[in-house]
Amino acid sequence: MVIEKIETYILKDKLSKSFFFSQWEYSERCICVVKITTSDGQFGWGEGYGPANILNEGIKFLEPYIIGKNPLENEVIWSTMYRKTLDFARRGVLVASMSAIDIALWDLKGKILNLPVSTLLGGAHRTKIKPYATGLYFTDHNNPSRDFEEEVAKYKSQGFKAIKMKVGLGVKEDYENVKRMRELLGDDIDLMIDSNHAYTLREAVSLCKKIEQFDISWFEEPISPEYYQQYNELRSKTSIPIAGGECEYLRFGFHQLLRTKSVDIIQPDICASGGLTEAKRIAALASTYGIETVPHTWGTSIGIHVALHFIANLENIPGRMKSPDFLIEYDQTENGLRERLTYPKIKMKDGMIEVPTTPGLGIEVNEDVLMEYSIVKQKFNGTFI
Repeated sequence: MVIEKIETYILKDKLSKSFFFSQWEYSERCICVVKITTSDGQFGWGEGYGPANILNEGIKFLEPYIIGKNPLENEVIWSTMYRKTLDFARRGVLVASMSAIDIALWDLKGKILNLPVSTLLGGAHRTKIKPYATGLYFTDHNNPSRDFEEEVAKYKSQGFKAIKMKVGLGVKEDYENVKRMRELLGDDIDLMIDSNHAYTLREAVSLCKKIEQFDISWFEEPISPEYYQQYNELRSKTSIPIAGGECEYLRFGFHQLLRTKSVDIIQPDICASGGLTEAKRIAALASTYGIETVPHTWGTSIGIHVALHFIANLENIPGRMKSPDFLIEYDQTENGLRERLTYPKIKMKDGMIEVPTTPGLGIEVNEDVLMEYSIVKQKFNGTFI
């Protein structure tokens, strides 16, 4: 049994209403997923985080080094991909292409061995994960926080115990929005904020001082991910935990983040930072620094299920029988790819999501939906469909 075929799909979902945050505006979702099939017909699914068309080309570049390999030897395949890209792609989209392939191999391996990915990772320390709702983006340029009350009411009715909101409009406006949000949520729901690296250090310090009173669980990407020492300085000037890492790649990038004491919480995106193979190493590295790991997720439900299995396997804090709730990011913006592409659907009960126990990632792709959203599908044997 060897890897026989690799197929990529660029999926696009036009949104009914655009939304924006401090850096960009979204009017559509565009995501690259990959299917890896073996010579005996078994297959696994993966997803990359980044520009879909470039991810597609990255997977095409890596394909010759994967075809004919034993899918159970996923670490050997990972090392081959890493060596082939080391001279010119130590960070960035080619690593995300590697990540998509690696995730598909873990899904495939689980199906071959009839085991869930969490078991392959070493076992599940927990069977349920606490999701936090990522939402509260801006939809109206004249009144960015216009629909906050309605959105918060929806999350509370759904049973979310933690919510992350967007900031980055300006210190004064962000202060007013955070204050208003804490009033809407009360004291029992955790509140996190994310500026998508909108601020200078001076601005970030100013905002932190103003909002510390509102019991913020973390401030995500307050400043540019390039400024490690400024992250460290910000941590020394606020009681709010600082989070970051969705822009980092491989354990080497995260080691830089950790050794400079830049963050309290690291947030690797498994679909970009090296796949599950590398995420396992990143988490082990973080544990040596005593730093929490909460992965970033964005895309289809494939990526969410990858994070579920990964978080299930995260070790508890040393010396404690039970650590605080482990969190998974659960984006709530409009996304047909997240809601329709795979089954069974994600279910939240009593504020928790169960970790799948069926083989692989525990999901199947609805190929009718796949083709409905697909704009490019290529089999890397020279034939386009």
